[in-house]
Amino acid sequence: MEESPINCLLVFILLTCPVFASSFDGPLYDFTAYTECKAEVERPLYNGGILKDQPAVKDSETSGVYSPAFILHNLTPGNIYCFSSWVKIEGASSALITASLNTENKTYNCIGTVLAKQGCWSFLKGGFILDSPSKLSILYFQNSDNKDLKIEVASTSLQPFTDQQWRMNQQYIINTKRKRAVTIHVSNVQGQTLQGAEISIEQVAKDFPFGSAIAKTILGNLPYQNWFAKRFNAAVFENELKWYATEPEQGKVNYNISDQMMEFVRANQIIARGHNIFWEDPRYTPAWVLNLTGPALQSAVNSRIQSLMSQYREEFIHWDVSNEMLHFDFYEQKLGPNATLHFFETAHRSDPLSTLFMNDFNVVETCSDVNSTVDNYISRLKELRRGGVFMDGIGLEGHFTTPNLPLMRAILDKLATLGLPIWLTEVDISNTLDKETQAVYLEQVLREGFSHPSVNGIMLWTALHPNGCYQMCLTDNNLQNLPAGDVVDKLLKEWRTGEIGGETDDHGSYSFFGFLGEYKISVKYGNKTASSTFSLCQGAETRHVSIQL
Repeated sequence: MEESPINCLLVFILLTCPVFASSFDGPLYDFTAYTECKAEVERPLYNGGILKDQPAVKDSETSGVYSPAFILHNLTPGNIYCFSSWVKIEGASSALITASLNTENKTYNCIGTVLAKQGCWSFLKGGFILDSPSKLSILYFQNSDNKDLKIEVASTSLQPFTDQQWRMNQQYIINTKRKRAVTIHVSNVQGQTLQGAEISIEQVAKDFPFGSAIAKTILGNLPYQNWFAKRFNAAVFENELKWYATEPEQGKVNYNISDQMMEFVRANQIIARGHNIFWEDPRYTPAWVLNLTGPALQSAVNSRIQSLMSQYREEFIHWDVSNEMLHFDFYEQKLGPNATLHFFETAHRSDPLSTLFMNDFNVVETCSDVNSTVDNYISRLKELRRGGVFMDGIGLEGHFTTPNLPLMRAILDKLATLGLPIWLTEVDISNTLDKETQAVYLEQVLREGFSHPSVNGIMLWTALHPNGCYQMCLTDNNLQNLPAGDVVDKLLKEWRTGEIGGETDDHGSYSFFGFLGEYKISVKYGNKTASSTFSLCQGAETRHVSIQL
């Protein structure tokens, strides 16, 4: 197994940055994952971690209740445990295998899943965080399909991280993936370096898309518009583009509301996701569509795509083409198994520069939903790609109750093997929790998303309505921050290069690390001044900018 390039980079940082090295005492997180079924297993991550040289317990030792299994001693609450194993089955061509954990106080029903196959090894990656200490726990594998199978495991690993170690690993990725070194060189027109020139630097735009859903409630509400535009560089319309909103009666198409929302987006130079063309859930399909069949339904869906895409061609960076297709299949039941493929093909022809996304829930939130396990998502996406779908994107809604951070990261690792853009598209925390707990969990999820090297953008699902939000609001109706809003403002400030400055050194240079985005520089030397702009995009090399006075 080749060493992960990210891990090599983190080792380099440890060796070259004494501040990091002196405060870091734990393992580097291993982003390695596999989606293919292999004839031979790879070596265990972390050399097995605390399971090094510990064999799995067999049927005869556990009375067949937990098989295979690992006996764990003295697990620590609050620690983040990363788990992985290679799994092979006998007795069926394929089966969903679930890893679970039993402690004295609680059963963690799903800490990872894999769609295992007969005759080759499949890679399971997941994890858990304990609520309370456990002197004796059992980590075991079971067949979720209730088939009579033999399960075999190999190269199993369990690696603990303290909360501090986890945060340090996150910060390494932020420093290397979301930031870059810059050196400003100042000279006169003869090329002589100018020591002591005053440098003032301001980041004027962020590269990483971080936004939220908006609704028609933002129209005409100038304070809300200003509040939103001050914070976010991306938006998604909550319901206003959905078929039931734009064509509630057949043939009566109305884009008046979504057009006005698009004007707000354009006026504030915000990018927008297109959500959605179709929704497979019949509860959110226009009532008049439900009764259509055959050619009449096909004609209606063709008109929907043609109308929507011609209205907004090249306006949206993404389209959620067939929303929640892992959980529902209204159109495929009505139009046949290739209906979704047809949607993607037609959408691509209509707007070839927009990235077309699958979008679904319970992919990173949990592994207990058999419809949307990571392997199920990957399988469906590969099926679309084999059918010729272009420019695919991975949309993960992110409607969390209690986040399982190592599981979330493991699933992102596995999805990242596909090499496609990954977005968290509808992030919120359940309103079954109090607002303070919502804020704590929201910060955990946002840090996890921003610090994963394969996540390209994050969207919150927090459109403000007079009667509240879908699950979680950032502010009250007077735009005063709730705890979740305080978290967002804190992270927005943390993930932006503030106004910085200083003087050039004896080489006429000034260096800093900045978040990716657009910058404005002002330079003053004696009675001379100059200004310039530059873009800071991702790259391993230092970005050099020269200014003459």
